[in-house]
Amino acid sequence: MVSRLEVHPVNPQQRLLAAAADVLRKGQVIVYPTDSSYALGCAIGQKGALDRIRQIRRTEIDHDFTLVCRDLSEIATYARVDNAAYRLLKSLTPGPYTFVLKATSEAPKRLQNPKRKSIGLRVPDNRIALALLEELGAPIMSSTLQLPEDDLPLTDPDEIETRLGTRVDLIIDGGACGLEPTTILDLSGGRVEVIRHGKGSIEGFDG
Repeated sequence: MVSRLEVHPVNPQQRLLAAAADVLRKGQVIVYPTDSSYALGCAIGQKGALDRIRQIRRTEIDHDFTLVCRDLSEIATYARVDNAAYRLLKSLTPGPYTFVLKATSEAPKRLQNPKRKSIGLRVPDNRIALALLEELGAPIMSSTLQLPEDDLPLTDPDEIETRLGTRVDLIIDGGACGLEPTTILDLSGGRVEVIRHGKGSIEGFDG
């Protein structure tokens, strides 16, 4: 049976997040809440766990995963952030945005776009997610929890447990979550390009 931790959405219990971080360190797959929807996640560098997420989502090998980070300094470890990009990221993080940036040598090759050498990163505005990232001390490789037969992400922890069964190792239950995906902003070409308009506003850079 899959493990399930009920974590308070406003005041997350540290002992529960410590247990969740240990699950990630062991190379296992979790479900956790973000500011846009529930997500599937695993620790950075865990290829086997990443492959399991691909199987759940039934994605192609070139499916874009997102590196979910604690803060801007962590983003700068894995992506090249110039002054203009830094100012934009600072104004929009934490928040429901995914940023596509040129990858640094620290970024996992399997998360990079093979042609453009870019990577998607974000800092979620969700207390559980941020506290988990702090406890883990590293980014989480993530993908929206949307099953291939569904048009929308899963949002109810009971339904998540019923439908995923033992395909994941841990569900962090933070209550009902959103359905709207992040807004994706591509900054890798030196200007702002809106790839997907989701939960985050695009006012001021919608072309």
